[in-house]
Amino acid sequence: MGDAPRLAAEWFDGRSARGRLVDVWVDGATLHFGDHSAPLSGLTWPERQRHGQRQILLPGGGLLSFADAPAFDAWAQASGRGDSLVVRWQQSWRLAALSLLLLVAGLAAGYRWGLPWAVDRAVDVLPASVEQRLGEQVLAGLEGDWLKPSRLTAAQQRAWRERWAAALDAARASGRTPLPARYEIHIRDGGKSLGPNAFALPGGDIVITDALLELLADEPDAVMTVLAHELGHVQHRHGLRLMLRAGAVGIVATVIVGDFSSLLAAAPALLASNAYSRDNEREADLYGRTLARAGGVDTSRMAVFFERLAKKHASVSDNPVAIAISTHPADAERVRFFSEP
Repeated sequence: MGDAPRLAAEWFDGRSARGRLVDVWVDGATLHFGDHSAPLSGLTWPERQRHGQRQILLPGGGLLSFADAPAFDAWAQASGRGDSLVVRWQQSWRLAALSLLLLVAGLAAGYRWGLPWAVDRAVDVLPASVEQRLGEQVLAGLEGDWLKPSRLTAAQQRAWRERWAAALDAARASGRTPLPARYEIHIRDGGKSLGPNAFALPGGDIVITDALLELLADEPDAVMTVLAHELGHVQHRHGLRLMLRAGAVGIVATVIVGDFSSLLAAAPALLASNAYSRDNEREADLYGRTLARAGGVDTSRMAVFFERLAKKHASVSDNPVAIAISTHPADAERVRFFSEP
């Protein structure tokens, strides 16, 4: 015991604010301080830092305070109390930098692969009734601020609906493309904010604006292809996936409690701007082209649509929520896709 390294400390017994100077040393599995001792297993040792006092917390609320931090670190090392792995990592800038790099890589991997996987699993188990309820709330939130009643006459709206119904009937009869369980077209005035646009909401509601119908008044096949494309988003539940990814923090509350507020807040900008991934867009394009052609529609007329849209909006910044925004595949690529046999 006499050979064990000793260090001066101030002992506070936890009952009095007055400290007592004592010698501290380690003997086997026991810490001695003055006439007292405590098992090492019952102590809380401080982590080594660059500055500040060192304190050992004793059982029962007492503590030993060491004013000379470097001396304490040397004494602890000589007594066999080396730094833990965590402390060694904290004290090394190289290891700290490596930890930060691993953390960033982990977060990036989680966002790139983990979040989509989790969202897809959530979509798989989410009942269609809940998705429809969410879509109805989104549509109600869009009405008034983003969408207003259509300026088209009742006869014009009816003509578009009948043409769409006829195309779907023909596609259904061919049996080539499955249709969603629920879908409904809503013709609305989107004003200057939305311009020529169409977008699908979770649950099967599809909004198409007056401006788009006016832009393509003489190109019904292009309109039918646009609607078929949006129906592809419904079929693959892209709108729901997009909203869940955007509101990832509130997914659990949304699914379990049914509180959609965190998702509804971002829904208009997300869905009206068609902020889908390129993979989602290509998936909807493939579905839309197959469905439209099965319904007797000439999908190559989409070339006219992209041409007219380009003339109306010289750049994406002119209309940030146009249907051909930058998140979509390039117009030239899509024209080739819809025109090829």
